[in-house]
Amino acid sequence: MDIVLDRKELTKYPFLKESQQLASQHVESLEAFLASSAGNVALERAKERIIAALRFRRDFQDDAARGPAPELEIASYALARIIVSCIGDRSLIDRLARYESDRSSFFLAAEEPEVRRFVALRLQIDPDARSMPVTDYVELAARLRDNRWRLVNRDVNQGVVGVEPGEIDELIRERIRTIVADNLPLRVPGGICETLAAVASEITALQQQQALEEFGEIREEAFPPCIASLLQALTAGTNLTHMGRFAITSFLHTIGMNIAQIAEIFAQAPDFDPDMTMYQVEHISGRGGTEYTPPSCITMRTFGLCVNRDK
Repeated sequence: MDIVLDRKELTKYPFLKESQQLASQHVESLEAFLASSAGNVALERAKERIIAALRFRRDFQDDAARGPAPELEIASYALARIIVSCIGDRSLIDRLARYESDRSSFFLAAEEPEVRRFVALRLQIDPDARSMPVTDYVELAARLRDNRWRLVNRDVNQGVVGVEPGEIDELIRERIRTIVADNLPLRVPGGICETLAAVASEITALQQQQALEEFGEIREEAFPPCIASLLQALTAGTNLTHMGRFAITSFLHTIGMNIAQIAEIFAQAPDFDPDMTMYQVEHISGRGGTEYTPPSCITMRTFGLCVNRDK
């Protein structure tokens, strides 16, 4: 049986080709759209999406019902990707991608089997499969951090990897995340970013305020000089050595910061990779079974990280 999602249903899955086609029918040019009343509605909804992602909101129950017209709801998804691209913060991009994947996965879990199958197949995943080619599996599971996803821990037979029903749902969520994050940050024309500057500034201010609320104000004067120096280098946009990252992570974990808070600090590094950073922070913080303590002064001196030795 052929499945055709109606306009309202398409708002749940704005990344689908059919959803994008619906939105594009109402947007002749981005500049003109942003200057219109409909564009203002979509822009406001895009801002709501980003703020929800920033604050880890996951209450999607009435999300589809209370949104604007379907074409504007879908357009707001595209605008949200453009706004975070103008801001250029990789941590914010990662949060938006995870928010959108969680949102669509929430709706997908409640769908009739034929609709769920339709969407999953559009994502090139068979929702009823109990195995998949190893190449497909590796592509999907590469950024999933739990050890059970590692290929060495899987049942692999003649180039095929076994998967459980619940794991298929997780792989679908991950596929959506990668689709949302694909090519972000986008190369957005300067004029568009100027038009969106007020919204981008508002979101950036909220992000900074949330960081203060979550982390508290970091009093570097109370830290050992070596840690304060590493934090200063990080906030200045310097890529730290492996030992430098280890020292900061283990120290901040020891004083009580949680994994998400520590990972957020590393978002300021030029080479920031959200998934790799989260994996490393979780590992050092004990997720793998071994909780590491900060390196000793002797070790810091050995790696050239000791500063103000007399303090």
